[in-house]
Amino acid sequence: MEKFLIPSKGILKSEALKKYILETTAYPREHEQLKKLREATVHKYGNLSEMEVPVDEGLFLSMLIKMMNAKNTLELGVFTGYSLLTTALALPEDGRITAIDIDKEAYEMGLEFIKNAGVDHKINFIQSDCLQAVDKMLTENPKPEFDFAFVDADKPNYANVYERLMKLVKVGGIIAFDNTLWFGFVAGGEEGVPEHMKVSRKAFMDLNKRLASDPRIELSQVSIGDGVTLCRRLV
Repeated sequence: MEKFLIPSKGILKSEALKKYILETTAYPREHEQLKKLREATVHKYGNLSEMEVPVDEGLFLSMLIKMMNAKNTLELGVFTGYSLLTTALALPEDGRITAIDIDKEAYEMGLEFIKNAGVDHKINFIQSDCLQAVDKMLTENPKPEFDFAFVDADKPNYANVYERLMKLVKVGGIIAFDNTLWFGFVAGGEEGVPEHMKVSRKAFMDLNKRLASDPRIELSQVSIGDGVTLCRRLV
């Protein structure tokens, strides 16, 4: 895995307020195995642990999945599995997650905590490029089957993934894109944007405009974590 210096994740720039949110409402509600996974990820990956969803975002996703009564979900981009474990804990006992990531090593690091939480039976992990895996799904079973999809990989390809997921997610289902405010860099000019983050910044800016004008979905851009965009399929 190529290592870049990643800015502190999240668009909330007040460290005092961020600390308050985490310590007052997020950490007290964090599942024990999620906490252990988060700490192990920081220990192994250091600054790259910022790729994991923050705790308050995890709680938001958990509540969303429960409110939807979702049973069959898709996750593109797993890393060590914080959002994956969050989803698995939120789903009913017979719920299922198809999880796709090119990096199996990171997933296997987090598997210990998933097993300790007793939810590994809900997960089908596929080691693959996300776009290729989604294309294969469309070829093998083109009927919409997922209630919820969480996208957190291959940022420049989000727009391509979106069109495919509109065929795989049920009408009334939700596609959630992570990082759509991209460390706040989507606002303003390119000055100050790290070189390795510019391509994804442009991709997010284009995606945000595209989603805003798409009549096939109901849209909400949530300013939690690094920005989460929810797309509810209407047709």
